[in-house]
Amino acid sequence: MTRDEKGAIIEELAQKFQSTPFFYITEASGMSVAEVNDLRRKCYERGIEYKVVKNTFIKKALETLDTDYTPFNDTVLAGASAVMFHPDNQKAPAQLIKEFRKKNDKLKLKGASIDYSLFIGADQLETLITLKSKQELIGDIIGLLQSPAKNVLSGLQSAGGKLAGILKTLSERQEA
Repeated sequence: MTRDEKGAIIEELAQKFQSTPFFYITEASGMSVAEVNDLRRKCYERGIEYKVVKNTFIKKALETLDTDYTPFNDTVLAGASAVMFHPDNQKAPAQLIKEFRKKNDKLKLKGASIDYSLFIGADQLETLITLKSKQELIGDIIGLLQSPAKNVLSGLQSAGGKLAGILKTLSERQEA
């Protein structure tokens, strides 16, 4: 492989890391060709891009970004590595890894970057699955902000109905 070809791979990978705010680095060593093909098929079905890449290429691509990925250097970027990207769903790769590990425990999560926050180690898989996306958090905050206003409005409406009923009753008594 020539220096230009290596540079093109690093550039393409850097652009992918820049455009996708979440990615997963996995290890699938020890898997047979059939098992790897099954994993690739499942990735394709769910819209997940799965690339086997040399650790040096990943490291050099991450160095071009503004975020500090040096914690990945010693633990995550050791051994055989593959990167999983999903353009829209940050949980899809984690859910696929968990599902795939039920049948084949050779697939391991080495690390992940979710909105430039780092998660290192296979023990982070459950955290990544339950982690809410930015849109879900914004929705929760909006719901919490609207809740007091809705309570005040419903209280005013019910109090207004009671007040109107009391006034009507009083006016009918005065007439009689």
